Amino acid sequence: MSIHIIDRYILRELLKIFLITVGSLTTVLYLDKFLFIAENIINRGVSVVEVFLIMIYISPSYLSLTVPISVLFASVATFNQFSASNEWVAMKSCHLSFLQIMKPVIIFSVIAYLISVIIMVYALPWGNYAYKQKTFEIVKKRAHINIQPNILNYDFKNLVIIAEAREKKNTLKGIFIADTTETNSTRIITANKAIIIPNKETLKIRLVLTKGTIHELKDKLNEYQTINFDTYEINLSFPDTAELEQDALVGHRELSVKLLLKQIKDFEKRSLPTYAAKVELSKKFAIPFACLLFGILGAPLGIHSSRAGKAGSFATSIMVIILYYMGLIFAQNMGKSGEVEPYSSIWVPNIIIFCVIIYTSYKMQKDIPFNFINQIIDYASSIRKSLSILYIKLLPQYSKNRNINGI
Repeated sequence: MSIHIIDRYILRELLKIFLITVGSLTTVLYLDKFLFIAENIINRGVSVVEVFLIMIYISPSYLSLTVPISVLFASVATFNQFSASNEWVAMKSCHLSFLQIMKPVIIFSVIAYLISVIIMVYALPWGNYAYKQKTFEIVKKRAHINIQPNILNYDFKNLVIIAEAREKKNTLKGIFIADTTETNSTRIITANKAIIIPNKETLKIRLVLTKGTIHELKDKLNEYQTINFDTYEINLSFPDTAELEQDALVGHRELSVKLLLKQIKDFEKRSLPTYAAKVELSKKFAIPFACLLFGILGAPLGIHSSRAGKAGSFATSIMVIILYYMGLIFAQNMGKSGEVEPYSSIWVPNIIIFCVIIYTSYKMQKDIPFNFINQIIDYASSIRKSLSILYIKLLPQYSKNRNINGI
């Protein structure tokens, strides 16, 4: 009975710290995006409902990052606390082996794994696709609203546009455009008619001009020329939605597993490169599996970082996360370039962590100290102490400068 009580206690502590960490990290990411939207979008006529929807659509992208990090931190922090308060010793005194104590940790890790699979396989493609569509609607809406007859429009990047009249919702008459896209020349474009055509794939608005003339003056050569055209296209871009558009162009991330497999098959038939699609498909399962590994790895790391306190457990978690994601990015780039087999490349960091887990679990089960883990923890603690000392030294100077400048 006591074993079940201990299992529930460990599981409860893990879930508590996990939920707090996920909430905190996701909120920080939300605030960064929300401030951008508030500054650049809300004042342009986008409704609160649309802003709320955008925040929902980007949630899976944030959770795909914060869930694995939170799993590791929850495991490290929980067992760091157990070790520091001698609860770990009490558990061992009940004749519980390391593997027996790890039972609730494995349950917690499996739960995190399943959550991460749902996010990566289902929620992330849905969120990215919906975010792209909403961004397209915002850009399209602004293009229709901003180009008004007989009013100079400066909202588009490197363009000044004025139209004499609007025939239909998408059609303008008597167009005059000043184009400063080229740094060494200025172009004046006139046209009888222009049609606004949205492009869902590129998230750009095309302005198709008909029956017009381009007047171009090259600044350095003082050369002037005119070109008559039947049709001419210009891409309209808003400077303050460029970041929003770039975020929405996510490529393979908006594809489900089914669509990725279909795309890989189609590309192979046409002898096109499939490296990026294969890496993205593999990543949808590799990152959730990392949650499973992080939960189990965090226990020995937390126990052996207890002498450095809570700050030591935090520093240890950060170091492991940095090393993992550095390895993941490197493996991903190697897979996308074709230098390493794409499906297996993304699993290399997981394989390394799995080997470390086997090593640490064996040592913990046999109560054998493992020096290299202690060295990593000591190194992480020394970095933390160095940063703390640097902060203490710089803070008085920073405060002095603020007082001098009258801030």
